[in-house]
Amino acid sequence: MNPLITRSSNLPVDPMFLARWSPRAFDGSPLPLTDLMTMFEAARWAPSANNKQPWRFMYALQGDQHWQTFVSLLHPANAGWAQHAGALVFLLADTDPPTHRFDAGAAWSHIALQAQLLGYQAHAMAGILHTDVRTKLVVPEHLSVEIAIAIGAQGKPRQLPEPLRAREQPSDRLALAELITHGGY
Repeated sequence: MNPLITRSSNLPVDPMFLARWSPRAFDGSPLPLTDLMTMFEAARWAPSANNKQPWRFMYALQGDQHWQTFVSLLHPANAGWAQHAGALVFLLADTDPPTHRFDAGAAWSHIALQAQLLGYQAHAMAGILHTDVRTKLVVPEHLSVEIAIAIGAQGKPRQLPEPLRAREQPSDRLALAELITHGGY
């Protein structure tokens, strides 16, 4: 577990859940393709309704021929920091099963946890140019463009602009009592 993580749980969950967070500071180092493929393999094993496995991934690695296109498809506020990640991934979902977004979210979670187990961090972004992603990356109509994911080695907060630097720390969570109800409402 990252020694900088100070979050704690009231119940005995595995420390990897507490250590996973979404930093914006990446160090710009390349992400080995084998590590990214390991993350995709973890996502492949995510649960899905009726085993439909609707998630699909498109990726670019830092510095490859697709990198600048992928960066240009992020909302400018995200592109400013995400351009320093080792990989950018667009998560798509086949819209055939009605649970496609739920299932794609499970796949994202597997990527995030596997990234952390390999010593990386992952940050999902809804702030993307959805229409441009569809057009520039020629996404078929039966796939929905869900999110982008920046993955890489964590950098130093000082490289971020001040408004983001102040937020560059793991966030806490709502109390469990605020999230659950025994029986109906």
